[in-house]
Amino acid sequence: MSTPLATPGAARTDESSVRIGALVPLTPPGWVEAGRHLLAGLELAVREVNEAGGIGGTGGTDGIGATGGRPLELVVRDTAADPRRAAAAVEELAGLGVAALAGEYHSVVARAVAARADALGLPYLCSSAVLDALTEEPTDLVARLAPAQSHGWRIYADFLLAAGHRRIAVAAQPSVYWASGTRVLRDHLAPRGGTVVPLDMGGLTPTAVCDALVDQRATALLLLVGHPEPAVPLVRAVRRDRRLAEILIGAPAGQPEFATWAASLGDDGAAIPFLRYLPERFGPLGARVGTALRERLGEAPSFVAYEGYDTLTVLAGLLRTHGTDRAGIAKSWPLVDVEGTRGQIRLSRTPGIGVWQWAWPPVQVVDRDPAAPERFRVLHTGPA
Repeated sequence: MSTPLATPGAARTDESSVRIGALVPLTPPGWVEAGRHLLAGLELAVREVNEAGGIGGTGGTDGIGATGGRPLELVVRDTAADPRRAAAAVEELAGLGVAALAGEYHSVVARAVAARADALGLPYLCSSAVLDALTEEPTDLVARLAPAQSHGWRIYADFLLAAGHRRIAVAAQPSVYWASGTRVLRDHLAPRGGTVVPLDMGGLTPTAVCDALVDQRATALLLLVGHPEPAVPLVRAVRRDRRLAEILIGAPAGQPEFATWAASLGDDGAAIPFLRYLPERFGPLGARVGTALRERLGEAPSFVAYEGYDTLTVLAGLLRTHGTDRAGIAKSWPLVDVEGTRGQIRLSRTPGIGVWQWAWPPVQVVDRDPAAPERFRVLHTGPA
């Protein structure tokens, strides 16, 4: 079951259920489409857990023979990409008695969630945020399924090098996340003969960016910016500049994954490589969940939807095996060994990462096929 969005104090109270707090961006300036996919995955997993008997029960599929368990309840709060709003939601959800927190897409928001959850002793399994420094200090209360930015973006840098790009412009907006990504790229490319040319989008128009790309002799432009602004006008400007006909446009953060990208840019949005956290081929579980997510969303599910499903699958497994006590859940992260849609999920301590981490989910560099922009092409895959 899923508790709808509500103002503080308005959530339903069902003492028979086991509550999980879900934090997702569902209104602007949050990435609403990512939030919708994330929530679809979370809700699908909750439905399947309850149909199979809930927490502590036993049963079959589709609700047949499910007996004895407590239903799992998702208490959803919209973060709207606002760290302060998210921190307040954590306070509220803690007061409502949730056993754990799940979700969030935006890294700067997930950092605020992790900090407040850690302070309150509330376990948090982060679904999608990749910023390496998810917490200021190491903690046993926070775990993450998405790969750390340093892992995924190094794979993206290897793709650029393999494609022959050594002079790479980075059009970035001010943000901890974008600054971290730029640093990862620079540190990985420099020893291998690559150069990162920073372009500050706080002071450059799309036309000025085109001029800078020519002046700097860049062969690739990476978009470390928001969508639709300024990403859409920037892509259009570069595509229409004859001087830049051979330049590669890339978006490592994954903006082209979603349908709104294709709707906004049409053919201009194709052939822009991005990072995606999916296997090249799904196993039976991933294939079945993908079909169910497509029916739920009315479109092809993004990797974010699978991240949501896997998040609740992990938490449900812990709740069944180790109980609903918050401290007990946090102590159980190293015991996770769960089949997810994208592989077997185990959590460990990874050097440089202060939270329990799945190291690593599959990583692909993908783009939309210019011949059929609704179809994706896998260009490069990263090591496990």
